[in-house]
Amino acid sequence: MSIARTSLFTRIWRSMCVVTHLLRGVATVIFIFPRLSPEQREETIRLWCVKILAILHVNVRARGHLPNIATRATLFVANHVSWIDVWALKSQLPMRFVAKSEVRRWPIIGWLSAQTGTLFVERNKRQETGEAINSVEDALRNNDNLCFFPEGTSTDGTTLQPFKTSLFQAAVNVRAHVCPVMIFYPHPHGGANTEAAFYGDLTLITSLRSVLSQKEIVVELDFAEPLEASQNDRRQLAEQSRAAIAYRWNRLLRTVPETAADLPAATP
Repeated sequence: MSIARTSLFTRIWRSMCVVTHLLRGVATVIFIFPRLSPEQREETIRLWCVKILAILHVNVRARGHLPNIATRATLFVANHVSWIDVWALKSQLPMRFVAKSEVRRWPIIGWLSAQTGTLFVERNKRQETGEAINSVEDALRNNDNLCFFPEGTSTDGTTLQPFKTSLFQAAVNVRAHVCPVMIFYPHPHGGANTEAAFYGDLTLITSLRSVLSQKEIVVELDFAEPLEASQNDRRQLAEQSRAAIAYRWNRLLRTVPETAADLPAATP
């Protein structure tokens, strides 16, 4: 069965609301942020994310070892499916993101991301990666939460790519906690909702149109138990994080093996 669709009027109305909310975000950063404390800024950002998800009719379902609002100095790692991922995670608690440099060039969203603490990385340059590790270390030492997507790309939500290990080194260096998070967009009638994904050659506009055409989108966030970076090296952290996410993914689809150790090395 197909996904329930919105009317043309609804899509136009939602589009107008999205643009208005983005512009409201710009105004807030320029005029309101200078008068707010860091804590007030974090809560303002979180509520802004909650609102735009409501405009898009995205329903976030969080479960597992849920972090509380006081969680600090934690490196969150997640599989990556859509640009919605960032807003869904930030709606749960304050965190900064590590993103590819192309995002900085996105209209309005790129500027807002930069102004709200996103770290941009040119992934194919070794020097840039080293600087990114240092930036993540500094943020963790400053008690910030950070999040990055170790696959290094987004997928259609039906595969889990190998995890790149470099940024895990920052957690090792500062002995931070690493919290794996599974992100999954369920189809209303079973399987994955690939129409919520932003991957491959899709443009941002095409992806946005797909999202606006759906009456409701559900995103599942399943938080695994945090890992102690001080007890692992970066490769072990990457392997354990991927295994934790794959385990939750398989459990969600009811194909989980006997134990996490039985997970295949390939995509679930």
